Amino acid sequence: MNAWIIAVGSEMLTPFKVDTNSLAVTERLNAIGCDVRFKAVVGDEVAELAALFTRGIGAIDLIVCTGGLGPTQDDITRDALTLALQVPADEDATVIERIRQRFAQRGMTMPDINRRQAMVPRGAVMLENERGTAPGLWIERAGTTVVLLPGPPREMMPMLERVIDDRLGPRAGAAGLFRRVLKITGRSESEVDERAQPIYCQWTRGQDVPISTTILAVMGQIELHLTASASTPDAGAAALDAAVRELEQVLGTAIYSSRGQPLERVVGELLIRGGLTIAVAESCTGGLLASRLTDVPGSSAYFDRGVVCYSNDAKVAWLGVPGELIADCGAVSEPVARVMAEHVRARSGTSVGIGVTGIAGPGGGTPEKPVGTVVIAVAAPGETRVQTFQFVGARDMVKFQSTQAALNMVRLLLCN
Repeated sequence: MNAWIIAVGSEMLTPFKVDTNSLAVTERLNAIGCDVRFKAVVGDEVAELAALFTRGIGAIDLIVCTGGLGPTQDDITRDALTLALQVPADEDATVIERIRQRFAQRGMTMPDINRRQAMVPRGAVMLENERGTAPGLWIERAGTTVVLLPGPPREMMPMLERVIDDRLGPRAGAAGLFRRVLKITGRSESEVDERAQPIYCQWTRGQDVPISTTILAVMGQIELHLTASASTPDAGAAALDAAVRELEQVLGTAIYSSRGQPLERVVGELLIRGGLTIAVAESCTGGLLASRLTDVPGSSAYFDRGVVCYSNDAKVAWLGVPGELIADCGAVSEPVARVMAEHVRARSGTSVGIGVTGIAGPGGGTPEKPVGTVVIAVAAPGETRVQTFQFVGARDMVKFQSTQAALNMVRLLLCN
């Protein structure tokens, strides 16, 4: 099946409310092999929503619409569907009684306005709402199934699960869309695609399990999203495993995760596996590296401490950086980063030490060391690696990319 998702509500066209329902609906539809082709957010305008229904009915297999089923004047989803289908709406006495009882259980009288929620487009089936007054609707017309769900997630999700289990799931059988996310760092999007494209372009032709690929450039990394359309979960997993192995042959250690884990979790797993500990000394990143490492549950097993030495005086007093070294080479230099990493490792007694120093901007750059210049050192027993980077972007981007590069240096050192 191919599907559209429509979220109804003018509040989601403002900066104050985000449509999260569409993500949940997409995840559940994908799990039964339904491919979401289109998403829209529509304000509380009957004609605009009706036009979308008219466009989709007869052209797509499934339309799932969330929101706009309440009792007030701006709840227009039922009205828009009847307008698009050109059918009357009939009042369902059973629904009115159910809503009346719900109010009575709370010692309240049902307002007459709630009768709007019992209006059913002719030919539609009501979907019971166990957590609210707004029932859902199911109707099939011209080869398209239209499902109307309430907007509040606590009401929408249980109804969606029942629709999947009782109605949509049996149509799909065991088929589904199965996904794998490869995360890559240290290479550009064009370089990754140049290596990967000759491989993934073959997956959609003559395959028992076709795989589609999307490449995304995310701050500090590249992602390859693989989607397999398979008749069973086992078939999907086998096809994705084979696809990942092909990509690993050309991208090698640039792939830091084939299961979508963040880099800090991958590094944490490597540290735990090796029985290792880590400490960090940060300047331009201001504690962001320590924050990312400790965002991982269980990080206390390997993270010892983090020191933010922002000023030159702090680097001298707390990290043992010789003042003359800063005078000769500058605070943003490979010799200074090396001392930072080695000293924090020695002082904390950890297996690994990281030193980060740089110019995050927007000021402070020079022709020799422009904004975005960052030096990172990773110290381990018998080896210290130091590398100078030139990042682009605003201050927050430079800081994040610096932590990504530092974590990747640790990963590569531990892998070797």
